[in-house]
Amino acid sequence: MTQVCIFASVHHYNGSNSQDAVEEFGTVNFSCHAWYHFFPHPVHPSKADPAYKVTLVNATQWQYYGTPNVAGRLEFTWNSSLISAEKCLKWDVLEENLPNFLNELIDCPCTLAQARADTGRFHTDYSCDIERGSVCTYHPGCVHCVRAIHASPIHGSGQQCCYDSTGALVLTGDSVGGSTPDRAHDWGSPPYIKPPRVPGYSHWLYDVMSFYYCCLWSPHCHIYLKRRPSSGCQNYRPPRAGVVLGDPHFITFDGLRYTFNGKGEYYLVSSPAKGLSVQARTEQVKLKNGESTFEVNGLCSVFCFIVTFIKLEPFVINSWMNLCFLGVYVFSPSPGKVTVIFSSGVGVEVRLYEGTMAVTVLLPGEFYNHTQGLFGSMNSDPSDDLTTQLGEVISSADATLEEIFTFGASWNISKNSSLFTYDSEHLLDTYNIPPSHDPTFVPAFTLPESLDDPLVADMLTMCYGEGSQFCKYDTLTTRDLTVGNATLKAYQKHQALLHALKPVVSCGWLPTPRNGRKNGTDYLEVSTLSFACNKGYIMYGSAERTCLSDGTWTGDQPFCITVYLTVIFTQYALFVCILLVMHVLSVVCVQYILCNISRSVYGSKKKVSWNAGPV
Repeated sequence: MTQVCIFASVHHYNGSNSQDAVEEFGTVNFSCHAWYHFFPHPVHPSKADPAYKVTLVNATQWQYYGTPNVAGRLEFTWNSSLISAEKCLKWDVLEENLPNFLNELIDCPCTLAQARADTGRFHTDYSCDIERGSVCTYHPGCVHCVRAIHASPIHGSGQQCCYDSTGALVLTGDSVGGSTPDRAHDWGSPPYIKPPRVPGYSHWLYDVMSFYYCCLWSPHCHIYLKRRPSSGCQNYRPPRAGVVLGDPHFITFDGLRYTFNGKGEYYLVSSPAKGLSVQARTEQVKLKNGESTFEVNGLCSVFCFIVTFIKLEPFVINSWMNLCFLGVYVFSPSPGKVTVIFSSGVGVEVRLYEGTMAVTVLLPGEFYNHTQGLFGSMNSDPSDDLTTQLGEVISSADATLEEIFTFGASWNISKNSSLFTYDSEHLLDTYNIPPSHDPTFVPAFTLPESLDDPLVADMLTMCYGEGSQFCKYDTLTTRDLTVGNATLKAYQKHQALLHALKPVVSCGWLPTPRNGRKNGTDYLEVSTLSFACNKGYIMYGSAERTCLSDGTWTGDQPFCITVYLTVIFTQYALFVCILLVMHVLSVVCVQYILCNISRSVYGSKKKVSWNAGPV
């Protein structure tokens, strides 16, 4: 006890308030707290195990402790790997008795693009963030990691997925820098009362300290990776995305594009079976362009509801904090962007483009065949996306602009189902008292492109390619090239999102044969892996395997067998063959002998019996 207490005093005298041990490849500066952490039952130095003894480096300062003008950090040399290894092995025993949490984790996205786009279920891991230029210290070889936003339902565990510079998922079966799931989610999980559900603390207790003990402070990282293996992506299904942008233009979950310029409050998405309601409000927005003022229709706010709800009004962001309440997470990763995530995996993104609002809704596969509203029925069939609230289907192939307007107007919300608040005279007079859809507002369905219009030449230069029809419409409506360009940017952003969320096929991880090598770590469709054996070994199985579109690998799993074993197996096989031949020959010989004996015995009996008969 004397050694511990004196050390703590010296450490405090030297002005250090650190509560942690700092490992420097064998040289460690301890606080009293850290010392007790590793040695809960101190003993007298003369009775300590030599492997655990510390050696005082600066003896002079220790001798004259308390003398004025004598200061400095005291350093002790020790064998850190012995203590950490013991801690790692104890953790391994503890893990053996804890429930298996790996089977209930959500699968990782297969590509980096999917991981960054699936914002309804995954969030950037700040310790390995490609956008901030972090070096991914704990995941060497990776450039970006994401974590599952919500904890697993039973054990409150967390998923982590890391990717390399090619965008491929990195697995612990191939690299120590691979993705490692967590027994305790870093953000905790309801009811947040005790481990493993306490935010922060539980994650350090179950996952971080064990990583330090096994991987950083001792050579037993294989133990940690055995308990925290990467999850593959064979069962991952990317979400579907719908968007409303510009003045307002819609792209449904199934890809149908149309324009609806109604004024009022409407359902973007309604899913009574899943308890989801996303409502939007549009109003005439005044935009100034030179000396003229034009009135156009635009999205001004959106309301989301899943068990609880959150309101997103027109916003000006300086520095928002990440918020979590009632299972709803709110993030503002950059100015002009807010993302709301619900426990069901639904994500709602709101972005500002030059003052115009764009809203994207991301839905996981559980909502398939369970949606209706302005974003259509999510069933991979765009032909029924123009289904009114009364169930009438308007053919999208030949629908007129007036019919589309009628469809959109049918999805106005009722006063009883409204999620909006009406806390100002303007809102009361404009939305609460009048009908939810303003029947007196009739937009301009088409606008002529006159070559005499000085705006047209610049507009045609700017608005081209996909999305040009939306860009042209908004430019002519507002008489402002900036608004048209903002609409085009929002459209291109959505197309990039859809491309990132494109489904891919994974055939699953293949192990490296023992005493062999594997060339390649890409397990997606059309990828080919090759295998080779080390010197002195011969391969049995397939030297190459290719991932097929049905999610299976060609060929058979390869194995590497030593030449010596091959000779033994060959000799053994030859010996077995000889035994079999000898056995067959012996059986034949025995049968031949028995047959001759039988003939001689029974043949003589018949002869005697015949001679003894009457003449």
